[in-house]
Amino acid sequence: MKAIAKTRPEPGVEIIDVVEPTVRPGTVKIRVEHGSVCGTDLHIYNWDAWAQGRIHPVRVIGHEFCGTIVEVGDGVTERQVGDFVASESHIVDLDDPDYLRGDGHVARSTRILGVDVDGGFAPFAVVPWQNARPTPAAVPKKVASMQDALGNAVHTVMDGPVEGRTVLITGMGPIGLFAVAVCRALGAAKVYATEVSPYRMALAERLGADCVLNPLQEDVYAVVGRCEPNGVDATLEMSGHPASLDMSIELTRPGGRVSLLGLFPDVLRSVDFNRVIFKGLQLHGIVGRRMWETWDQMAWLLTEKGLDVTPVVTHEMPFTEVAEAMETLKRGEAGKIVLAF
Repeated sequence: MKAIAKTRPEPGVEIIDVVEPTVRPGTVKIRVEHGSVCGTDLHIYNWDAWAQGRIHPVRVIGHEFCGTIVEVGDGVTERQVGDFVASESHIVDLDDPDYLRGDGHVARSTRILGVDVDGGFAPFAVVPWQNARPTPAAVPKKVASMQDALGNAVHTVMDGPVEGRTVLITGMGPIGLFAVAVCRALGAAKVYATEVSPYRMALAERLGADCVLNPLQEDVYAVVGRCEPNGVDATLEMSGHPASLDMSIELTRPGGRVSLLGLFPDVLRSVDFNRVIFKGLQLHGIVGRRMWETWDQMAWLLTEKGLDVTPVVTHEMPFTEVAEAMETLKRGEAGKIVLAF
């Protein structure tokens, strides 16, 4: 079968012939229908320092995908042939103490689809049955394919109370855009957003952000300070930009929360922790999706709370056009790109 793979230690990916995977005990085989390109895939495509230290070619990439189960392995009773499912990218040892105490999203045994093991950008994929998450038929398939990323936004937004609260979201990449929609679905009183790309600023407005600010052109401190003189109730840091960390601490009200999802380019950051302490802020690092609470929350939002993230999907392409998809993402001219297999 054909698959999208990193074949050489250099920029780019290729479509190559690979052996169709076979089901194993405890796994299911999925006929992949759609896949969503993630920022991680772009890192692999660019062959940046992170990818060079993590990826061992040849590797089939892709960890956001959906499809129908066509075969189940020995010992699998919780999934059946014909189930429509989406991928959870984090494969965790079920005997891991982190998983057993409810912290599977940060389990030290984690391996990632399309990074540490072959992923799902191919007509067929084999994954542990737990990683094949049942998805309601009412969820559009292009949305189903990107639930792994949407789950990051749900986890971050629902890290604290939202209804009737004011929220600042820094960075309107796809997960930041998802977060805008989740805040709206959960009844946030007002959503502020920051972003430097005019393309993504427009998407944020379409998804329901009340005020979208470009920090390169506007004084975010002054604008948000005038509108929320006591500070916002919560800040969701999605950008990983160093300046956004100080902004989050300054613009969040005393006793508020700062949920940190964006990854910073440098390990060391200068933070005024005295300011954090005297304001009584809650700082929480967010990674992945809670297993399996976030998936249940996501299904509830999509089926009962009217969560609509379809505007984030700006491009749909056949998987054979993956190079064009990657270059479009590099130019910042897309929200989410969904590939059809």
